Amino acid sequence: MPFIETNHTEKGEKTKLFYQDYGIGQPIILIHGWPLSHMTWERQIPALIDAGYRCISYDRRGFGQSSKPWSSYDYSSLASDLNDLILTLNLNDVVLCGFSMGGGEVVRYFTDFGSKKISKAILISSIIPLVAKKADNPDGVPEKDLNGIMENLQTDYPGFAKEFGKNYFNASENKDTVSQGMLDFTWGLAMQASKHATVESAKSWAGTDFRPELANVDVPTLIVHGKSDNIVPIKTSADQAAKGIKNNRYEKFDDAPHGLYVTHTDKLNKILIEFLKS
Repeated sequence: MPFIETNHTEKGEKTKLFYQDYGIGQPIILIHGWPLSHMTWERQIPALIDAGYRCISYDRRGFGQSSKPWSSYDYSSLASDLNDLILTLNLNDVVLCGFSMGGGEVVRYFTDFGSKKISKAILISSIIPLVAKKADNPDGVPEKDLNGIMENLQTDYPGFAKEFGKNYFNASENKDTVSQGMLDFTWGLAMQASKHATVESAKSWAGTDFRPELANVDVPTLIVHGKSDNIVPIKTSADQAAKGIKNNRYEKFDDAPHGLYVTHTDKLNKILIEFLKS
């Protein structure tokens, strides 16, 4: 199986990231959301390959088939892993595509490494720029709710993941596109993750304020978000990202949940390819 080694070491062993590399053409790196894996991109990869692009998807440290170290789940460490992937595969003219938590790696990459190797960026259902409710971010998630997530992760991670999946897809409203099998599949991906990694990375997406970093994203950027997202409210995320990233195309899906890559597959794929070819 394909792995790359990152510069991060723990107890003398380098962290290994599992990745898949399909197609030829301009490379697109697909960064998955929390707490899942690269397999969430299976509905996008065939369409992107058919459109003439090279698709590279990988498992974040602590998730899927990648190494599960105890430390370094802050966004600069995660962006460093992304940079190691780009350097190891000798990639240029890259499109960075981050879903949900993965939007943090995209923005932090520009902060820490610049845009020399990057031509475009895509943020889908992204947490960018700030999840938590604050005096100057009134539409964010209240602290008590974030604390409840952390507690549930610690006490009953499998149970938490079951309920998370339902809200992730707004399952009761999307029974025609989200089967029980899809809910089970999503839960199974979450169970591949280290519980410790889910907690530590949750601290990162819940506590990092990317607002000062939005100006660092200096390439054309596509922002896609569902107005019915119950996981990452659109007002605290995409609405603000669209104001802070100078050169962007902002697409709002009226009735879409967080996991719109399943419920709105064709619409999402069409917009992705239009943006890539623009």
